[in-house]
Amino acid sequence: MSQWEKIYGVHAVEALLRHHPKRVKRIWLAEGRRDPRVQTLLDLAGRARVEVGQVDRRELDEWIEGVHQGVVAEVSPSQVWGEAMLEELLDRTESVPLLLVLDGVTDPHNLGACLRTADAAGALAVIVPKDKSATLNATVRKVACGAAEVIPLVAVTNLARSLEKLQQRGLWVVGTAGEAEQELYQQDLTGPLVLVMGAEGKGMRRLTREHCDYLVKLPMAGSVSSLNVSVATGVCLFEAVRQRQVVGKSR
Repeated sequence: MSQWEKIYGVHAVEALLRHHPKRVKRIWLAEGRRDPRVQTLLDLAGRARVEVGQVDRRELDEWIEGVHQGVVAEVSPSQVWGEAMLEELLDRTESVPLLLVLDGVTDPHNLGACLRTADAAGALAVIVPKDKSATLNATVRKVACGAAEVIPLVAVTNLARSLEKLQQRGLWVVGTAGEAEQELYQQDLTGPLVLVMGAEGKGMRRLTREHCDYLVKLPMAGSVSSLNVSVATGVCLFEAVRQRQVVGKSR
C-alpha cells in the first residue's frame, strides 16, 4: 500500500467516491460493519467499480493513527494546485470572488477545519505558501469531512507576489491582526475579497501584512487574547457571507 495514500473516515471516503472516483483504488471496511452509511459507500463503490475488502478492525488500527470509523481507502496521491488554478477560477466565476489565505498554518487539524469552513462559506479556493505550511494528508481530509475533495487548495511559491497579482485583478486583501484598529464588523467585505489569516500564535508574516489593503481584528471581550485560527476563520468568512446576503436582499 506504500505507493497509495490512505484516506479514512466515512465523510472523506464518500466525498472521494462522489467527486473523484477514479482516484480510489480500494476500500477496506472493518469486519462486521453494516449500517446505512456503509451501504452508501458500497453503492458508490459499485458504480465506480472500486474493489471493497474487509479486514479486522485491529488491522485498520495499525494502519491509521486516528479515528477511522472502520473505513479506509487507498487512493492516488493528493492534489495540491498551482497558481495557474487561481487564474482559471477567477476567470470562470460568475459570483463576487472570495478567497482564503492561510499564512503559515502548520497544524493539519486547523487546515482541515479551515477547508471545511471555506467550502461552507462558498470560497473559491484556499491559498497557502508552499513552505512552512500544512498540506493535504489523511488527517486534513478526515477533519475536512469531504471539503478537501471539493475546494481547491492552492500552494504558491511567493505569497506576497500572489497577493499583488490578486490586487491587480481588483481583489481587496483584508488581513487579520490583533493590533489592528478597525474591527471586523466595521469592514466592508462585500466586494472581491482575499481574507488573510495568520499562523497559529505568530500571526501574519511582515511581508504578508504589508501587502494587505486593510487590517481588522475580532473584538475580544473575555480574558483570552485570541481565538484558534480555524475558529477565527469561521467568524471572518461568515461575516463576509452575512454582509453579502444583506447586500443581495437590498438590491
